[in-house]
Amino acid sequence: MTDIAIPVREFKMPDVGEGLTEAEILKWYVAPGDTVTDGQVVCEVETAKAAVELPIPFDGVVRELRFPEGTTVDVGQVIITIGGAPGSEPEPAAAPQQIDQPAEQESAQESKPAARQPVLVGYGVAEASTKRRARKTAAPEPEAAPEGTYYAPPASAPVAPAPQERVTGPVNGHTTARPLAKPPVRKLARDLGIDLTTVTPSGPEGIITREDVHAAAAPAAQQSTAAAAAVEPAAAEAAPGTATDARETRIPVKGVRKATAQAMIGSAFTAPHVTEFVTVDVTRTMKLVAELKTDKAFEGLRANPLLLIAKALLVAIKRNPEVNSAWDEANQEIVQKHYVNLGIAAATPRGLLVPNIKDAHAKTLPELAGALGELVATAREGKTSPAAMQGGTVTITNVGVFGVDTGTPILNPGESAILAVGAIKLQPWVHKGKVKPRQVTTLALSFDHRLVDGELGSKVLADVAAILERPKRLITWA
Repeated sequence: MTDIAIPVREFKMPDVGEGLTEAEILKWYVAPGDTVTDGQVVCEVETAKAAVELPIPFDGVVRELRFPEGTTVDVGQVIITIGGAPGSEPEPAAAPQQIDQPAEQESAQESKPAARQPVLVGYGVAEASTKRRARKTAAPEPEAAPEGTYYAPPASAPVAPAPQERVTGPVNGHTTARPLAKPPVRKLARDLGIDLTTVTPSGPEGIITREDVHAAAAPAAQQSTAAAAAVEPAAAEAAPGTATDARETRIPVKGVRKATAQAMIGSAFTAPHVTEFVTVDVTRTMKLVAELKTDKAFEGLRANPLLLIAKALLVAIKRNPEVNSAWDEANQEIVQKHYVNLGIAAATPRGLLVPNIKDAHAKTLPELAGALGELVATAREGKTSPAAMQGGTVTITNVGVFGVDTGTPILNPGESAILAVGAIKLQPWVHKGKVKPRQVTTLALSFDHRLVDGELGSKVLADVAAILERPKRLITWA
C-alpha cells in the first residue's frame, strides 16, 4: 500500500518592521476550512508601531488558527497552517527503492532534517511533497497541543454550522468568500460596526465602496435607536482585554501605546530637555493661508497654518543647521544631519503616532502640502507603515487643534528638537502703536541640551516666530 503525503504549510508571524519582536492579532478574516489564495489577507495585526494586514503567500485550505484574537505573538511563531487546495489530487510519495542497508542507517537518513533555505522572514520553508514517510503500523496518537495555542476542532468532532458566506467574485482565478474592499473602506466598516459580508457592493467587479458601507450603517443605526428606546439599558460590558468593576476599569498597555510610553520614558530620562516659549502675531500668516487656498498651484491640496509653520521651521533649520543633529552615545559623537525628515505628531485611535516626511527640506511648498495631507490621512486610517515612523530628525506637534495654548513636548528618541504649536486665537495686541485684535499663538521649542545650547535653541525659535510674523521672509531667507 502506497502512502499519500498531503503537504501542510505553516505561515509564521513576519517581522513587519525593523526590530519588532512581537505583534497582537487583532482580527482573523478566515476560519478553519476556508479556501485561501496567494496574496489574500488572512488577519490584521498590531505591532508597537502600526496596524497592518497580513497576506498569505500560498494557496490552500485553512487547517488551524494557532492563536485567538487578542493574543500577542512573537515574530517567527506559526500563526496559521494551510493544507492542500480542495479538489486537487495529492501526489503519492515516491516508492522506496529496494536497497539493502542496515536498519540504523536507514533510520538515520530518514530522520535527518533538511538543510535550511533562505526565505523571507516569517514565511518559513515548505517541505517537499515527495518526502518519504514511515510505513504506517498503527493509528498514531494525537499530539498534545502546545500550551497557549489555539487549534481548530478535529474533522470528526461535531462543529456548529458556520454562517453562510457570500461569494463576491474571482481573485487570481479562484473564488473567495472574503468581500472585496479597499483598506480605508474596511476601516470605516470596523468603526461603524458593519459586517462587510452583509453589504451589497456597487463598485466595479463587486468592490464595496464607502457609500455601500454608509448605506448599510443607516438601517443598523435606526434599529439600534429603536432597541435602546424599548429595552432598559444594560450594564456596559468591558471591552476585550479589559478588567472592570463598578468603580474602575483596567486596560492592558500594549501595542502602540506601550511602545510610546517606553520611548517617552527613555527620552525624558536620557536627553536633558530645555523648553523655550515665544508668543507671536501670526495675522499675516493667516492671510497668506487664505490666499493659498485660492491659488491654482494648490488645487486639490490643503493649505493650512501647519503648512506654513512647517516651512518656517525648515527655513530656520537651514539658517541654523547645527540644530538638526543626533547624539551617538556609543561613539560619543554628535551626528549632524544634512537632511530633514520632518515628523508630525498625530493622535489616532491606536495612540500617538509620529510619521515623518522624508527629505522635507527639499520639497516645494505645494509638495510639502501634498506630503502633509497624505501623512495625516494615512495616520487617521491607521495605515501608517513602520518605515514612515523611522529616521525622523525634528518634529512638530500641533496641540492647538485641541484648544491648548502651548505645552512642553518631550523629544522623540534620537531627535534634537520638537516644536509645539498652540491655538491661534484673536487677542488684543499692540500693532503699529495701537491695541488691535490680532491672530496670536504661542510656540514652544524643546531641545536636547547636549546638542543644542540656549543660544542656538533661541535662534531657531526666534527665526520661526519672525517668519510667521512676516511670511515674506520665506522668500528672502530661503
